[in-house]
Amino acid sequence: MKQIIFVTGGCRSGKSRFALDYANKHFKNKIFLATAPALDDEMKKRIKAHQEARGPEWAAMEEQTEIAKAVASVKTNYEVILLDCMTLWLSNIIMAGEQESQIFSRTEAFIEAIQKIPQSVIIVSNEVGYGIVPVNDIARQFRDIMGTVNQRLAACADVVVWTIAGLPQIIKGTLR
Repeated sequence: MKQIIFVTGGCRSGKSRFALDYANKHFKNKIFLATAPALDDEMKKRIKAHQEARGPEWAAMEEQTEIAKAVASVKTNYEVILLDCMTLWLSNIIMAGEQESQIFSRTEAFIEAIQKIPQSVIIVSNEVGYGIVPVNDIARQFRDIMGTVNQRLAACADVVVWTIAGLPQIIKGTLR
């Protein structure tokens, strides 16, 4: 049975590991939707480590901005789409100059797309509101928009998992 699972937590909290482990245990045909651009050597190493952790049984696609279209294009032979991560997606869009209203329209289009498809979807996103108030406007804008996007995703999700120190805590729904 299809589920939309939203996994959030701080940096290095175990979000991606939980999402990957859950998908590996519960789904045979899996596709990974990556939003991270390989802009420098450090990020290229991170991406390579993520690819190696997934292994060859995962199909993969990369889309840095058009995630609603990417989700809608996934063939039905896949049982689950794991999107990692919304935080980088938002960063990509903000850096491209999109305004808040456009970002929220994209968020709603993504939600509509994941609700229409037959696959389960696991969405990974950072919780960015636990730190200090950022010193500059773009960082505050990012934090505020990410918080709203996360709220919208949590509202539409069947299950919300919060990870802290590698420990997943279900805060909404029941995993099947």
